[in-house]
Amino acid sequence: MTKTNAMRLLEAAGIEYETLVYEVDESDLSGAGVAKKTGKDKDCVFKTLVFSGEKNGYAVACIPVCEELDLKKAAGIFSEKKVEMLHVKDLLKVTGYIRGGCSPVGMKKQFPTVIDETAQLFDVIYLSGGQRGLMLGVNPDKIAAYISARFEDVTA
Repeated sequence: MTKTNAMRLLEAAGIEYETLVYEVDESDLSGAGVAKKTGKDKDCVFKTLVFSGEKNGYAVACIPVCEELDLKKAAGIFSEKKVEMLHVKDLLKVTGYIRGGCSPVGMKKQFPTVIDETAQLFDVIYLSGGQRGLMLGVNPDKIAAYISARFEDVTA
């Protein structure tokens, strides 16, 4: 397996991670499908979502794969009147990642990030490793400190 940018950055920062490789099924890129394939509890497998507001631009939320992002809560956290999800066609241009492989680590630019507060219930959470078929298990406090994220209730 080739190392991704996210893996190289975590190693350079001295942050330990676990690698989980799974078979990609193009017909099911859902987070629940990923959790099932990896055998991990869906509550500790997180997806990375990118959205934008008029005042502050792009921001990122990492939330459990079976949860929905609450756009009103996200707007409040980032001092916006409202936020809108980044369209999938713009994801690569803005982040450097594709759908199903978007990691909060190693985007083209480090955007303000929030991690759902439920991450603190686990010793390890699983985030995309920067490509489809790869998840990285990391300590939530260490990853939050590394990407300057804060823990908030951001799900619907």
